[in-house]
Amino acid sequence: MSDESEGGGESTLTVVLAGGVNLAIAILKLVAGIITGSGAMLSEAAHSVADTITEVLLLTALKRSERPADRRHPFGYGKERYFWSLLAAVSIFASGAVFALYEGFATVFGEGSEQTKPIVGYIVLALAFALESVSWAQAVRQVRRDAKAEQRPFFAYLRMIDDPAPKTVLFEDSAALVGLLLAFAGIGLHQLTGSDVWDGIASILIGVLLACVAYLLGSTNRGLLVGRQADPRLVRGIRDHLGAAPEIDALVDLQTMLMGTDNVLVCARVDFDDALGAADLEHACVRLADELSERFPDVSEVFIEPVPRTDPKLRAAVLARYGLPPRPNQ
Repeated sequence: MSDESEGGGESTLTVVLAGGVNLAIAILKLVAGIITGSGAMLSEAAHSVADTITEVLLLTALKRSERPADRRHPFGYGKERYFWSLLAAVSIFASGAVFALYEGFATVFGEGSEQTKPIVGYIVLALAFALESVSWAQAVRQVRRDAKAEQRPFFAYLRMIDDPAPKTVLFEDSAALVGLLLAFAGIGLHQLTGSDVWDGIASILIGVLLACVAYLLGSTNRGLLVGRQADPRLVRGIRDHLGAAPEIDALVDLQTMLMGTDNVLVCARVDFDDALGAADLEHACVRLADELSERFPDVSEVFIEPVPRTDPKLRAAVLARYGLPPRPNQ
C-alpha cells in the first residue's frame, strides 16, 4: 500500500481537480444543450452534474475518514471513506444514468425536435473533452504511480485498490470521455440525417454507460464496506512471519480485514509452545504484534489469541472458511 499521508494528499488533489473540471463542464453542456436542443447534450450535462456531486461526496469521504479513533469508534473512521464513496456510486446512477435514459427514450419515442446551431455543441464537446482529459490524466497518473510502488500491473492494482477515490475518478472520467464521443456522434448523425432518433440513441447509450460505471463502483465499495480481506501478499507475509516465530508451533487461524485505506486489522489464533510460561506468552504476543506493525506499515491493530490446534470446533470453523487445515510450523 502507499503511504497514507501521501496517498491522501494525492487523492484529494485528484478529487478537487475532477470536481472543478466537472462543474465547469456541466455549465457549458447545459448552455449548449438549451441552445442546440440536443437530448444527448442535456444528458451529458446531467452526467457532469452527477460527477460534480460525486466529487463532493468523495471529498467528504476523504475528510471524515481521517478522524482519529475515539471511544465510540475505537478502530477509527476509515470505513467512512467506503460509505461516502458508495453514495457517490448511487449519485452517478440516480443523477446521471436515470436522467440520460429518460431523456433518450423521450427523444426516441416522443415528438421530433429541430436541431439548432449544432456548431455550438461541437465546440462545447471539444472543450469538455480537453478539460476531462486533464482530470483523467491525473487519475491515471496516481493509479499508475501507486501500482508501480506496489509492483503490480495497472489493472491488477485497480482490482485490489483500497482507496476508492482515485478509482472512482478514473472510472467516471473514462465514462465522461466515452460519453462525449457518444454525444458528438448523436449530434452529428442528427445533423446529417435530420432525425433526432440518433440523438436519443446517444442519450440511452450514455445512460447505460453510467449505469454500468455506477454498478462497478457500487460493487467495489460494497465489498470494502462489508469488510474485505487485506491484500493476499500482505496476508502471506503475516502468515510467514508468524509461522517462523520460535514460540509458535502452529498458526491455527489468520483473519484480516480492511478497516480503511492503508489500515488493516489482524486477528491470529496460534498454538504456542506448551513449554512457555504465562509471562513468556504475554511477552511473545506483544513482541509479535510490534514486529508485524513495524514490518507491515498497513497493519494498525493486531490481536493474537493462544488456542490449541486440536480444538474440533475451531478446526471446523477454519475448514468451513478456507477449506484448509491449520498450517503447522515448519
